[in-house]
Amino acid sequence: MEAFLRAQSPIDLHLHSNVSDGTGSPVDVVREAHAAGVRTMSLTDHDTTAGWDEAREECLRLGMTFIPGMEFTSRIEYGSIHILAYLFDPNYAPLVEELKKLQSDRENRLRQMTENVSADYDITWDHVLEQVSASGKSVGRPHLADALVARGIISERSEAFSGILSKDGPYYVSQYALDPVSAVKLIRSAGGVPVMAHPTTKGRVAPMEYIDRLIDAGLGGYEIEHRENMEPGKTILRELCEKRGLIITGSSDYHGTGKPNQPGENTTEPEMLARIIEQGTGSEPSYPE
Repeated sequence: MEAFLRAQSPIDLHLHSNVSDGTGSPVDVVREAHAAGVRTMSLTDHDTTAGWDEAREECLRLGMTFIPGMEFTSRIEYGSIHILAYLFDPNYAPLVEELKKLQSDRENRLRQMTENVSADYDITWDHVLEQVSASGKSVGRPHLADALVARGIISERSEAFSGILSKDGPYYVSQYALDPVSAVKLIRSAGGVPVMAHPTTKGRVAPMEYIDRLIDAGLGGYEIEHRENMEPGKTILRELCEKRGLIITGSSDYHGTGKPNQPGENTTEPEMLARIIEQGTGSEPSYPE
């Protein structure tokens, strides 16, 4: 398996399409990843698998390996924690129900935030919907940010997150989500492999007692090679993964024009993906002939 995956490298296990908050269709994302040299990829849209079929078909057409994935939202007191879920069963009933809750809350939350912002800026829910183009789309703050850009209120998406839509700002509305320990357990119950996404973007890591709880619940590893991760957090987590036998991944977190991240800028080693495939029982990778 490792030899095959090495031949199918580079490996990028974190890319987004416009099924969630990316800017390109699943087919576009696959083509862009392929053009950047990526040969194995996972489409990991937020809290949805709606783009899997399109992405898988295009991967196979281009001779790429497709790893089913998703970025699952969880939450603790100070904010959202995202967990990359690989090779889970998308039809596992408890997971399906949780995703329905997340999607419903996402829309209600975004409506409320739009209403809050509209008190001071010329923006409406219809303007936000103009940024939502794909069926089954997972909506969120990026679509409101894009609407603000389209209306000429700000110049780019990132400006919204540091300003108008900041978590510390007056318009922000928190979102519903499971706590990370429960999320990890749910992903494992669905046959998936949970990997913490961009875990040290502020240079900090969770307290060790909480990390122990996550590992006991079934956390498979950490996405350490990511442009937003900071030292010394990366060093701490790398040592933890080596000591505890956890998986280490690296990924681009590509969002199209929504972020500067580019496909393949960080990648996962074949032996680490082999471990993910060995552990995942809910769905299968798709390999080119």
